[in-house]
Amino acid sequence: MTEGPSRASRYVVAALLLSTVFSAAPARADDGNTPLEDNRHITEFYIQISPTFQALLDPDFQPGGTSSVRPSWFLFAPHASQSAGKGMLGAALARHLLDAARGRPSLSAPEALGRAGLTGVSHLALEQLSLELMFQGLPTDAAAALSALTTAMNVEALADPRTLTLTATRLALLYWSAPAWHPLDKAKSVVLTLERTLHEGNVAIFTDIGGTATAYLTWRQSAGTVTPERVLTEFSRPGSSPARARLAYDYALAHAFDTPRPYAFDTIFPGMNSQNLMVAGLALYEKARLTPGLQAREAIIAMANNYLAWREQHDIVQAVFTPAWPRWDEVSRSALMRAMTPMLVVHFGSLEWTLADYAYARPDRDGNPLTSQPTEYNWATFWDRWPPILDSFELGYSDPEALWEMPEPLEDPLAG
Repeated sequence: MTEGPSRASRYVVAALLLSTVFSAAPARADDGNTPLEDNRHITEFYIQISPTFQALLDPDFQPGGTSSVRPSWFLFAPHASQSAGKGMLGAALARHLLDAARGRPSLSAPEALGRAGLTGVSHLALEQLSLELMFQGLPTDAAAALSALTTAMNVEALADPRTLTLTATRLALLYWSAPAWHPLDKAKSVVLTLERTLHEGNVAIFTDIGGTATAYLTWRQSAGTVTPERVLTEFSRPGSSPARARLAYDYALAHAFDTPRPYAFDTIFPGMNSQNLMVAGLALYEKARLTPGLQAREAIIAMANNYLAWREQHDIVQAVFTPAWPRWDEVSRSALMRAMTPMLVVHFGSLEWTLADYAYARPDRDGNPLTSQPTEYNWATFWDRWPPILDSFELGYSDPEALWEMPEPLEDPLAG
C-alpha cells in the first residue's frame, strides 16, 4: 500500500493556491471582509484541502468521490467551520433586527422576528425565547435580537422548559451586564461578543492548522518519497523538535488500540508544545498510508485526529473563549458560551450531533432535577467540550461517507 507523491499532488496545487488567497484572512470583523465572508472562504479552503489528505489515507479515493475509510481532521473541519458560520449568520440577523429597531421599534416579538424573515418551527421557538426574555425585563427588540442568535442552532433543546428558562435567565444577565446604557446598544454588545468569538476562533484555527497544512503540502510536494521518519526529522513548526515529535508519534503507535483512546495529552506529555503533536499527527497520517489492514490504519488515523484536535481546542480556541484581556465593549465570552451551549449542533452531511443528545445520554452532572443536563456544560471550558468533541468524531467514524456531503457556502444577508 505505497503511494508516491505524484498521486496526492493532483489535489495539492488547487489547495495551495486557495490557501495563498485565504492566508491573509482578517481576524477582526471590521478589517474588510464580514465574518461570514471570511467563514465562507475558510470553509471552502477545508473543502478543497480535505481530499488531499484523504488521498493519503485511502488508495482507492477518487476526485469528487467519497471514501469509506476513516477521515482525517481536515474532513471534519468544513462541517465544524460551517457550524461556526451559522452562529455568525445568527449574529448578522440579530444586528439586522437591532438596526431596524432604531428606525421603528417593534410592537411585538413576532413583528421583530419577522423583520429577519424568520418563519417555520424555529420561528415559534425563537418567539418563545423572546417572550421569556421580555418577562425578565428586556425590551421587545432587544429580546428578539438575542433570540435570533439561536436561529441556526438546535432550538429543539428549548422544548425542555428547564433549558428554556435557564437559557433566558443567562442571556438576560448578560444583557444587563453589557457596558452600554441604551437597550439596543446593550443587546448589540451581546451580539457582537458572540460574532467576534466565533469569527476569531474560525480565523485562528484556519491560520494555525490551515497554515501548517499548507506548509506541509508544500514541503511534501518537493520532498520526493515521503516516510513518517522524514516527516519527524525534516518537517517542523515553531516550537517543535524532532525528539519531542517522535515521542508523541511513538506513543500514538503504542496506544492506538487503547480503550478509551488516549485524550488527556496534558498529563501524558506534560509541558510539551502542541506543535509537536501537529508534526506527529502528520507523520501518523503517513504511517496510516503505509499500514496494511483497515483496522490498524483507522486506529492510527484516529490518534492523528486527536493530536490535531487537541492543538485546535486546547491551545487555539481556548485563548479565544477566555482571552487574557477582554474587550471593553463585550460581555463575558465564557458566560455567553455557557448560555448558548445547550443548543449546539453540528451536521456532518446527513449526520447530526447535538450537545443536548450527548448530555441527556450521560449521568446528571449536578444531580439537580431542576436543571437540565445540557445546561450543565459550558463550551468555553475546555474539559466541558473536549469529551463531546471526541464523541462527535465517533459519530463521523460510524458513517465516513456521510461527511463527503459538503456544506453549502453561507451567504451574508447584510453584504452588498
